[in-house]
Amino acid sequence: MNKTAKEARKTNARTRAEKEKPFKDMDILDHLEKIHEITASTGLENYNPKGKRHLDYLTKKLGVSPLQAVLFSHFLAQGDDNNIHIKQIADSGHCNPIRMVKYMTECEELEKKKLIRCSRGNGSVSYRIPFEVKDSLRKNNEYTPMNKDKLDINKFFVILEELFEEKSNGELTSEALTGELLNLIKENMQLEFCKKIMSYNFHEDDLVLLACFCHLFGNNNDDHIGNHDFGSIYDNKFLLKEITSDLSAGTHNLIENKFIEFNNDDGFVNNESWKLTDIAKKELLSEINVKKSKNYKKNLVLFDTIKAKKMFYNSRETKEIETLSSLLMQENYSKIQERLDGKGMRKGFACLFSGAPGTGKTETAYQIARETKRNIMMVDISRIKSKWVGESEKRIKEIFDTYRNAVENSEITPILLFNEADAIIGKRKEFSAASRAVDQMENTVQNIILSEMETLCGIMIATTNLTQNMDNAFERRFLYKIAFDRPGIEIRKGIWNSLLPDLSEEQLIELSSKFDLSGGQIENITRKIEVDAILTGKDLILENLTQYCKDEVENSFNSIQKSIGFMP
Repeated sequence: MNKTAKEARKTNARTRAEKEKPFKDMDILDHLEKIHEITASTGLENYNPKGKRHLDYLTKKLGVSPLQAVLFSHFLAQGDDNNIHIKQIADSGHCNPIRMVKYMTECEELEKKKLIRCSRGNGSVSYRIPFEVKDSLRKNNEYTPMNKDKLDINKFFVILEELFEEKSNGELTSEALTGELLNLIKENMQLEFCKKIMSYNFHEDDLVLLACFCHLFGNNNDDHIGNHDFGSIYDNKFLLKEITSDLSAGTHNLIENKFIEFNNDDGFVNNESWKLTDIAKKELLSEINVKKSKNYKKNLVLFDTIKAKKMFYNSRETKEIETLSSLLMQENYSKIQERLDGKGMRKGFACLFSGAPGTGKTETAYQIARETKRNIMMVDISRIKSKWVGESEKRIKEIFDTYRNAVENSEITPILLFNEADAIIGKRKEFSAASRAVDQMENTVQNIILSEMETLCGIMIATTNLTQNMDNAFERRFLYKIAFDRPGIEIRKGIWNSLLPDLSEEQLIELSSKFDLSGGQIENITRKIEVDAILTGKDLILENLTQYCKDEVENSFNSIQKSIGFMP
């Protein structure tokens, strides 16, 4: 054997020795990694004698069976995936998916030990490993679920929120939620909240609902609670329908016993929105400091900071926009709301502005706000969507809660503006066992928005480019719908003249007739011309202007082709 080969063998031996720690120096994660490594090649139940040593350690340390330890190692190997499916575990352990059905009992045991969480929402089953489990393993500690007895009131309400979130995420059944909630209360009878809520001797369904209302107010300062806030509590949809019906009719036990009451908007009862009564808050929540509502003012665009801008519309658009502006003038708006409320009709104004990009939808919303002296609360759609389960739903609910707070504390109702809302008002997806969690999340977000639009007590404007992809349920809820057409020749001529008044009549006619551009495109071109003027010292270079128009038309055409090519 030559010298080079000997050196290579020594190097490989040193590498193996470094990789394989002495057994006594291995921590929990090392043992789990070793078991995963062995069973990933031999199969979930075919671990060799060397693997048995690691399993003996893990079964004792984690309090699980050998097979449960193997399965857990494969769950852990999926990394930060919060939607782990059984097929992934089968693939990881080279196991037939049919055999994995036999292992579901072992997975349920891991779930009972809180080492994994299982979501069974909307017909799809997925798993995740909670952060606190990974954190304990990282510190070489066996995971022990936190003791939930003798908590202070703040920690109690944190656990209360976690329970309802787990139910909302499909990680608890209604029966399990009720059981865990009752245990949590009984283990903390030193708290006035627990003493009081148990002293009422309510039926379990009523107790869970009351606890949910207390959580929503205590943790979120939520005083506008709709059925979308508590609907996820109930697996039985007939029971949910019965409870919602009783609440709407005012015959529910919690209403009759003065724990819950209707919201009262401007003197008119809203029988689709409820809150805790002052008596209930005083009796049940005297121990806690309720979180303050988020400062809505920082989210507002003040109407007096919006610059006046001359807008150009065709005759139909002009009439519709003038009508809407007139309706939103404060004197008219107050009379209309009062009349609608008196007839038992929804008094919210939900408006849809649709049309191609650059046709003035967003700017029109701003100019209406300026004219009617209404501030704007702008919604950033990109911030709503989150990869984390439950986070997007919380964000959209928070937006409407913040807007309600703004309405209640503003002399003149502000406008809630969902700009480029295509992503959240599109057609809802049909579910199957293979549905992605993100699809289910998007449907849940849409359902929350639909429910909020039903009880809207303000003004909402949504802008969209693609009305043909809009869900019918959204279309029905928009009271006013204005379609923005691309400007015709005369309107284009007016836009060119307003932005570049030095153009001659002939130049205006040529540009307007030759190039089919939107108002937004014309504005972009004039900005480029202004930049040219600064660089060259010349006010207007007609050659550049014509070329910019050609470029804009070409780019617009390419953009349309791409959108058609990738249209789902």
